[in-house]
Amino acid sequence: MSVLLLGGTAEARALADVLVGQGIDVVSSLAGALASVRLPPGQVRVGGFGGADGLADYLRERLIESVIDATHPFAARISAHAALACAATSTPLLRLERPSWAERPDASGWCWVDDLAAARTAAGERGRRIFLAVGRQGLAELADWTDRTIVARVVEPPAVALPTNWQLVAARGPFSVAEERALFAGHRVEVLVAKDSGGPTTAKLDAAAELGVAVVMVRRPPAPDGVAAVASVAEAQQWLAQTRRSR
Repeated sequence: MSVLLLGGTAEARALADVLVGQGIDVVSSLAGALASVRLPPGQVRVGGFGGADGLADYLRERLIESVIDATHPFAARISAHAALACAATSTPLLRLERPSWAERPDASGWCWVDDLAAARTAAGERGRRIFLAVGRQGLAELADWTDRTIVARVVEPPAVALPTNWQLVAARGPFSVAEERALFAGHRVEVLVAKDSGGPTTAKLDAAAELGVAVVMVRRPPAPDGVAAVASVAEAQQWLAQTRRSR
């Protein structure tokens, strides 16, 4: 069985580990956004496909039997392309997406917004010292924000020039609640801006709750219509086994 795994997340790497261990032919596709990313086992390709049509051509040429989209919840473009390409080629498609942080008990007290522009407005209304946890690519949209003190955390430095009043924290998680609490307290953070990436890495949210830091959360983009979705690697394995039996 040949599986295309659209990856770049911890869940995608964990699923690749399992499937390769079962002897399944897996091709993990990575966007290539981070130079230091840890590669999953099995075959790996880096870069885009050339839109939905290019991805459909790839599925036909490589005789891909199933596609699992385990990309980041905010990687809306590749998810849309996968839905179109799989529909065009009649290839089974599953979305593996970690649970939303909206399920947390304190999520109702956050300010939920639809994009980074709205997050900037909302955060500016709630404080003057802002902590950005929106990823290096998201910083480009906010790089002209100069009327607040900004602390931005990234795995790798962004390609854009940042204002001189920004402080950049280069670090790779996971982080403990104690580490996040110390970071927020040290920078006197008043507002946390984050994207609803979801999953178990909630230390920054726990620390914000403990310290009374306001939270501005960017909602996930809507998923493509009609695509089956699961929230765990085990569920993805079950779906793949069922799909294999039915073909």
